[in-house]
Amino acid sequence: MWRTSSREVGALSSSTFSRTYIRPFTCASSNPSRLVPHPPDLLKWVRKEGGFVHESIKIARVPSYGLALVASHEIPKGSDLIALPPHLPLKFDDSIDGSAPSPILTELARQIPEELWAMRLGLKLLQERAKTGSFWWPYISNLPETYSVPIFFNKEDIQNLEFVPLITQVNKRCRFLLDFGKQVKGAIANVKHGDHPFGGQNVDASVLGWAMAAVSSRAFRLHGDKLSDGIHKSVPMMLPLIDMCNHSFNPNAKIIQDEGAENTKMLVKVVAEKHVEKGAPLELNYGCMNNDIFLLDYGFVIAANPYDSIELRYEPYLLEASSAAIGLYSPNFSSPGSLQSEILSALELDDKMAPSKVTLGGPELVDGRLLASLRVLHASDVEKVREHDLSTLQSLSAEAPLGIPNELAALRTIIGLCVLSLNNFPTQVVEDEALLKQGVSTFSELAIQFRLEKKSMIVNVMREMSKRVKLLLAKESTAAA
Repeated sequence: MWRTSSREVGALSSSTFSRTYIRPFTCASSNPSRLVPHPPDLLKWVRKEGGFVHESIKIARVPSYGLALVASHEIPKGSDLIALPPHLPLKFDDSIDGSAPSPILTELARQIPEELWAMRLGLKLLQERAKTGSFWWPYISNLPETYSVPIFFNKEDIQNLEFVPLITQVNKRCRFLLDFGKQVKGAIANVKHGDHPFGGQNVDASVLGWAMAAVSSRAFRLHGDKLSDGIHKSVPMMLPLIDMCNHSFNPNAKIIQDEGAENTKMLVKVVAEKHVEKGAPLELNYGCMNNDIFLLDYGFVIAANPYDSIELRYEPYLLEASSAAIGLYSPNFSSPGSLQSEILSALELDDKMAPSKVTLGGPELVDGRLLASLRVLHASDVEKVREHDLSTLQSLSAEAPLGIPNELAALRTIIGLCVLSLNNFPTQVVEDEALLKQGVSTFSELAIQFRLEKKSMIVNVMREMSKRVKLLLAKESTAAA
């Protein structure tokens, strides 16, 4: 399970920026949303550079989303919406003039762990942002000056997440940025101005945080140019204009990649996946992810996210506590029989290598491995267990494969696990809802929305398991009559 941690890493201060001749990283801006008060027209720039933008697309402010791409008129299904030629996406190793990447940036990039890949491209973004006359300035100047990802939350709002797995990730990123900021400072301390990757400017943790947030919230991992062996390498890249499409699990557009005439360069396109109504924002599916990732990388929380879940350590004491919470007891949790141990091993829940983890929530509601283990550990008839394969034991749609009493015990244990999970939150759903109605700061609102959605998801799992319990009890009663 998790407990709210009292240890915190200081959150990064959110900097603001504006454009001057030297384009400093940290200074005041009169515009609350873009890097500069009056950035270049992004639509015109894309078209000028050989890209395509449908005539019925405009940039407009969408409530609760900020600036986004909107259809000024109806657009038929299948229409090309945006197309970017190969030189417009911003990638780490790209340069318009054909020069090699900065050796300093290349060396710094090697020190970044793969899970924080956004920081690598973030270094390139900062280099281009600092460069007067950068080819990508019309795009960069249109980027937001601040982001709502948790690395910019204050300590109280980080604590308000009430979910240790996410708090741990936030603190890990803050620690990385603070440490990496020192590494960057050391790497550029004695570099001549002409070789300085950031035009002689200081780069601290806050600036690095802005760059990492800009990339994590806007970049796409797509195919790069075709290599000599004919394989396309997966490359993170920032896609001007395309990255202004909003997210939806039911999108009206999709990204596709076409090879250009040279048969080596990739053309990135957005195509209408369905009829786009007038006034509708363009939407892409960023991925089927839980709210942890959406908040950590994108800075928003999705209400009733069908892919939201919690991850729990699979441990005998936790199963025992879950069963006890609803009045059940099974000695097999701590002392499984030989067949039960064999099945747990097949499910990779025997902890031989490392503590195993299971999930609650998501499209399946219950991790199949967790369900199978509970069915097996509650089983009183070992021979009946042998009659079923693992896929059946892991399926929630398989109705009581080991009998109704066994299924009731398994489902009630899951309900108990949900109860324990809810008890890990210091606040209750009604308290969260009351706080949101009162009105709080943007970051506080995000933190409260996040924990509220987690609790609502757990309650939904409990509700669904309870429905199944009632149906099984009704069948058991009918059979006994």
